[in-house]
Amino acid sequence: MQKLKIKGGISLSGEVDISGSKNAALPIIASSILSSSCLKISNIPKLHDVSTMIELLETMGASFTNQGDYCLKIEANNLNNHIAPYHLVKTMRASILVLGPLLARYGKARVSLPGGCAIGARPVNLHIDGLRKMGADIQIKEGYIDAKVNRLKGAKIFLNPITVTGTANLMMAATLAEGKTIIENAAIEPEIVNLGECLQSMGAKIGGLGTRVMSIEGVDYLGEADHEVIPDRIEAATFLIAACVTKGSLRVNRVRIDHLDSVIDLLKRAGATISFDENHIDISLKGAIKPIDFTTNPYPGVPTDVQAQFMVLNVLAEGDSKIIETIFENRLMHVLELQRMGASINLDKNTAYVKGVRKLSAAPVMATDLRASAALVLAGLAAKGETIIDRIYHIDRGYEEIDQKLFQLGAKVLRLDS
Repeated sequence: MQKLKIKGGISLSGEVDISGSKNAALPIIASSILSSSCLKISNIPKLHDVSTMIELLETMGASFTNQGDYCLKIEANNLNNHIAPYHLVKTMRASILVLGPLLARYGKARVSLPGGCAIGARPVNLHIDGLRKMGADIQIKEGYIDAKVNRLKGAKIFLNPITVTGTANLMMAATLAEGKTIIENAAIEPEIVNLGECLQSMGAKIGGLGTRVMSIEGVDYLGEADHEVIPDRIEAATFLIAACVTKGSLRVNRVRIDHLDSVIDLLKRAGATISFDENHIDISLKGAIKPIDFTTNPYPGVPTDVQAQFMVLNVLAEGDSKIIETIFENRLMHVLELQRMGASINLDKNTAYVKGVRKLSAAPVMATDLRASAALVLAGLAAKGETIIDRIYHIDRGYEEIDQKLFQLGAKVLRLDS
């Protein structure tokens, strides 16, 4: 098991390129199941979760052809296996995204239930309820979702609460259903819009994309498409925050400015100087960090996926702040590790009360999930001394070569084998 060793106290400087979005790439790869031809996808990030999704589709009979760096051609026209086994699903909950496409295209699917998640419950009942409304016969047997249908039929589905993966699964299923499907209270995250644009390129008839009410008119087949994955807004946010916690100056390239409105607003409130062009952001923070209160919410609100990173910024601020997490009940586990480094944080259920400290001190810490591991990296960059972060396989699930990117910005980061 690998670790990261970080010698803190160095201001980051230079330029960094943002990779393709993990949370967009995974459902888009799954959508290849719907195509009667092939799907070419560019700007795919080189991440462990992406490799797992590719392995999952390969076990079903899909073929992948490398078309150059970050570009894949997928042919999933004649799958001979419709099972998503537990040993793959347990490592990546996004594997549930094959359920809707398999049912829509082949009329059958056997997908392992994802099991527990460190950051809290992520129930798949909304996926199952929606597919049942579309006519699917679904049974839960021995830890698997067994589903079958002659052909899915359009239905009116209301999602409560809003679910990103549920929206993605149901919109993919609806593209080949008979009749019209209405999805109300749909997720409007950029990753959902990117998936919808891919499906439209394949021939899907989707109205209301990017709004809370989506209308999908089913078609008989979907064809060939060439699609580009959007930049990863969470990776971009993480590097923007890294510039601030290290009192550095960065240019963050290959970003979508319009996907980062809430993040940019918080950074400006914290005292950062920000300017941007069409696809890059320049950021620096030289003075005192100002504390910022915020609450996580579905897009376009502050993403839960940046809560931990912004907490590090508040830990180093001059003053007190309050952070409320509304999406996942266990997404504050990084607090205990930050406290080991000298952070002053008090928890009350889903609310963190942060009292700014002058500095953090290096300590051995352990990552508990993907975004918590990013927060510990930021804390290590800002801390005095040498921080060792264990269980960094979490960060490799969502950040492409983060140690190399940080090294190019001047950080002293070393990957260690246990």
